[in-house]
Amino acid sequence: MALETEIKLSIPAGAARRLASHPLLAGVKPLRQKLVNTYYDTPDRQLQNKRMAVRYRKKGLQWLLTVKSDAPAPGGLAQRNEWEVAGVPGEFDFSHVDSPKVRRFLEAATPELRPVFTTDFSRASWLLTPQEGTRIEVALDRGKIDANGRQETICEVELELLEGSVTELFATALTLQKDLPLHPESPSKAERGYRLAADTPLTAAKAGSVPLQLGMSSVAVFRSTVFSCLTQLQANERGVRDSDDPGFIHQARVAMRRLRSAIRLWKPLLPEEYVGNFDPRWREMANQLGDTRNWDVFITEILPPISKAFADHQQVRQLARQAAIHLASCRKTAQAAMASPAYSRLLLEFTAATLTLPEKKKPKLTVFAPRSLKKRAKRVAELAVLTKDSHPEARHELRVALKRLRYAVEFLAPLFPARGLQRYLQSATGLLDLLGRMNDLTVAGLLVDEALPGHDSDLVRAWLAGRNDLLLGQLDGLLVEFLSHPAPWEQG
Repeated sequence: MALETEIKLSIPAGAARRLASHPLLAGVKPLRQKLVNTYYDTPDRQLQNKRMAVRYRKKGLQWLLTVKSDAPAPGGLAQRNEWEVAGVPGEFDFSHVDSPKVRRFLEAATPELRPVFTTDFSRASWLLTPQEGTRIEVALDRGKIDANGRQETICEVELELLEGSVTELFATALTLQKDLPLHPESPSKAERGYRLAADTPLTAAKAGSVPLQLGMSSVAVFRSTVFSCLTQLQANERGVRDSDDPGFIHQARVAMRRLRSAIRLWKPLLPEEYVGNFDPRWREMANQLGDTRNWDVFITEILPPISKAFADHQQVRQLARQAAIHLASCRKTAQAAMASPAYSRLLLEFTAATLTLPEKKKPKLTVFAPRSLKKRAKRVAELAVLTKDSHPEARHELRVALKRLRYAVEFLAPLFPARGLQRYLQSATGLLDLLGRMNDLTVAGLLVDEALPGHDSDLVRAWLAGRNDLLLGQLDGLLVEFLSHPAPWEQG
């Protein structure tokens, strides 16, 4: 078994021809080859469900049978197990797979293996040796994925580490990115092929669980946590850029909020320069999507009941028109942000810096986790007292603190007994939902003033105030309910 380590970067077709003339590749003769790959799976997609790929590749006159794991690739980095051997198309001998569990699975699936999709592309590759003991292959792939008559273009750069450190691999990627519009991509060719074969519609991706293993250091858990956030973020990139569906921007912002919450949670264990560099940049990135999300919520959730209640009111119809204009403008800003070189570079730099964070044996995770959660729970309890005066600013602070607490509990959930954890999170979610709806009404008031300045907005602002008063009456009960729940880290 070999561990394949590579960075995958998309590049616009118009810029691809400039790769060969980059100073890093100057004087290096490229190897050019045609690669045709057929991917196989069972009718019920057993391999896809296991995040595995089996393919036959035609490389010149040779056929190669390859088995790969298809793990998520946050920040463009993919590290996969790979087994490859010469073979005959249509014949599947997995005796070269040295993992008994994987081999048994593949052998059981063999009778049902069928072609699912093909990738057909030309590859130009350059072998770099930036220093002694380091070898990196830079490959430009251009071609297509073909599945059930549907096609999708391939135009990407892959940097594979053949020998040396991942640090050098990222240094090479960043050097190329300074001069070329390279964007770290998460989906592999196999993942794209499966989506194309199933004609799967693009849907907003929610947060996944954070993988934790026994013996992981606190910093290793942080790394796993933020990479999970990056996976969610990148799963929503295309939807933000190409779709008007508000779910994509919402989930992209959730991913960035979770990422920043993780940075703040682990801040005492992280280098100051790391936090000082990346936390403000992620905040700025999230802010560029914030106005779009606010107008999306206003148009899809706040405005419909107002329009229903005052269907014939000129003021409401004017508000709807202005809101649509504001949303269209803000969406362009958000789409531009997700397509910007600054975002592409942030992904690559953040992934590189996170991979090289220094490990620390202390504090142990079992000490760090409850101590950090107690601190956040104490802050929530303090802010809960301040909400008695019903100021929106106090409720907003409480909402932010409670979100950070909930995210922290979710990040560290495997450390605590399942008993009581779900009820604690459900209570927190119920309180957050109420605070979120109240915050939406507060923000809606600001948006109404922006869209209809002056007294033209009196009717709508009165409706918002009345709805807020109704929700305010539910707040104390939910606060008492949440604060009375035993904390999961205090349960035996």
